Amino acid sequence: MVAFQTEQLHTLLAVLERGTFEAAAQQLHVSASAISQRIKAMEQTAGQILLQRTTPITATSAGTVVHRLARQLRQLEADASVELGLQSTDRASIAVVVNADSLATWFMDALATLVPDGTLSCEVIRADEQHSVDLLRSGEVMAAVTATADPVQGCSVLPLGAMTYRAVASAAFMNQWFPQGFSTQHFAAAPAMQFDRNDTLQSNFFTAMTGSPLLGTQHFIPDTLQFGEAVKRGLGWGLIPESHCRLDLDAGELIELRPGYISSIPLFWQRWKIKSAALTQLSEAVTQAAAMALT
Repeated sequence: MVAFQTEQLHTLLAVLERGTFEAAAQQLHVSASAISQRIKAMEQTAGQILLQRTTPITATSAGTVVHRLARQLRQLEADASVELGLQSTDRASIAVVVNADSLATWFMDALATLVPDGTLSCEVIRADEQHSVDLLRSGEVMAAVTATADPVQGCSVLPLGAMTYRAVASAAFMNQWFPQGFSTQHFAAAPAMQFDRNDTLQSNFFTAMTGSPLLGTQHFIPDTLQFGEAVKRGLGWGLIPESHCRLDLDAGELIELRPGYISSIPLFWQRWKIKSAALTQLSEAVTQAAAMALT
């Protein structure tokens, strides 16, 4: 069994979060030489190199495992301090990765239900729901809203429901590109909106409609609200969360390309399997908010 000292794990965290031995030394009020000696001792214990001496310093695959352990230990220490009523400068901080559409539609409802007593803080990282598990594996986050149902090692998974989207465009856009009404025959010529280069929603919809890949003109707007605004202004067609486009559809400002066609993305909540009161509190808030917002 590999056993690291608490001081060593805190040191590894400081190095990875600060990026250099010198910056970690300043944070921990020791010398850079002391930091280097602690890391070398950890690597001797593990029998593997844990850190790549790059700028900034990054974890190796073995270091990623130890990084996750160090973050889990820090969270458990923070939880214990809160339960004991101890004053601490280190608050229980939960790092969680959330996709942009969830962040813009329902995830804030979850955060708003957390007890506002200053004992818990959240660091929300925005990433595509298809890629969020990579941050879980690396130990950079403790939980994730993800489209992946298979649990990451060391994590539990709960289904949250499905985010639903409608393929829409402005009335002016439809008049310009589909004057006779929507047809797959002319679809390839119409400009499309994309969130970023990891976005597959529009490409999947286009392929479902035409049987071909989306290769035409595309605009990239990496912000949920501005993406919707770009569609409303006629820059291109795109898939928008149903909760964000319903009023505009009812008002006739947006028109569905294929009325009644819904694209759904199942979402899941993955979290570390540790007995953390703070992480459990956040998980309960997330599942409750998702139950109200998702299908």
